Amino acid sequence: MFPNNRWTNRRARRHRRTMLLLPLFLSSLLATPAVLAGNIGAIEIGEREVTVRFDDLVAGASTLLLAGPDRIALDISGAQTGRSPQGAGIVRSVRQGQRDAGTARVVLDLDRPALVSDARFAADGRSLSFKLAPVSADEFQRAARAPRLELQPPAQFRAKPPEKKYSVSVPIGKPRPAVPLPAIHGPDNARLPLVVIDAGHGGHDPGAISPHSGRREKDITLALARAIRDELVASGRVRVALTRSDDRYLVLEERFGIARRLKADLFISVHADAAENHEARGASIYTLSEVASDREAARLAARENKANIINGVDLGAHSSDVSSILLDLTQRETMNVASDFARLLQREASGEVRFRTSAHRFASFVVLKAPDTPSVLFETGFISNKDDSEFLASADGQKKVARGVRQAVQIHFARQIASAN
Repeated sequence: MFPNNRWTNRRARRHRRTMLLLPLFLSSLLATPAVLAGNIGAIEIGEREVTVRFDDLVAGASTLLLAGPDRIALDISGAQTGRSPQGAGIVRSVRQGQRDAGTARVVLDLDRPALVSDARFAADGRSLSFKLAPVSADEFQRAARAPRLELQPPAQFRAKPPEKKYSVSVPIGKPRPAVPLPAIHGPDNARLPLVVIDAGHGGHDPGAISPHSGRREKDITLALARAIRDELVASGRVRVALTRSDDRYLVLEERFGIARRLKADLFISVHADAAENHEARGASIYTLSEVASDREAARLAARENKANIINGVDLGAHSSDVSSILLDLTQRETMNVASDFARLLQREASGEVRFRTSAHRFASFVVLKAPDTPSVLFETGFISNKDDSEFLASADGQKKVARGVRQAVQIHFARQIASAN
């Protein structure tokens, strides 16, 4: 029997209180930009005059002189580019480009320096014309330092973006209540360690299906979870809870969320693997990878806005950098404990269960991401393999898996108590 007071004191020092995971709904105000159809229909180049024609209204224009090489940039708001003509007279060549989604730029490469004069929109706003007046190089450079020239079409023929902002809302209904906490089995002693067993899949999610017998993973994992629960409860040394005790569906966050809300000391998610190669067989144990842990720590710190208690430490009392470090350290310690248990589970259960050659693996499974609850995902075998499937579906096989877990759990908590002394 575990020394109850030692375990409780250690748990009070080392493990967390509940973190509330609140879904965040963002409603956006969409300021609808102007969608203008003023394509540049034609650019007419004369000896000393330029006319730009549009097939629809535009919002305005501005001209800018650029020296070295000498050129004139014409920015037209609410327009799209068209075809460029050949140069003529003072204009050596014409280029066009879309400066942004609503602004077309026309560049006139000059054969010799010239200034823009008499720039004007037509009365209907459908064309813009201006004259080119040759000047000296010095005069052009001085003019190039001046602000750009702004031009506006007649008010009645000026395209304007809509001024109204539209609000988009989506009815989300009432928040779904938290999943009820399951019953805790075993001695009525809150000082004993609590193990939460998660039967993978369930409800409309059958998991993998055996190609040999049609057995469903969700049924096998539930039977295994019950067998493990009964074996642990019979030891009298721990308390046990199941995330699901029947055929129901739980989202992944609800699974480890139950363990966190119960302040569990260990979380074991039970699964049965599958592969296209039906010869593949053997159990494996997954723990959270280092890379996944770093990303998750950052995400949790940001999402919770530091207003949470992790491992007994109030993150809301610290800066963002310190909170991230505390959360990272907590999760790294949790990962180390989970990895130790994974190795222990393989060692203790290997006499009862066949394991793969590389049994301890690392992955970013969602159910492993509780930052303060040591968690493992136990792939008990391949349901796609005939021998493994029959073993996991049999009462004898389930008993052997449960015995292996019981041995590992007992040694795990005995070690935890010894290290706390």
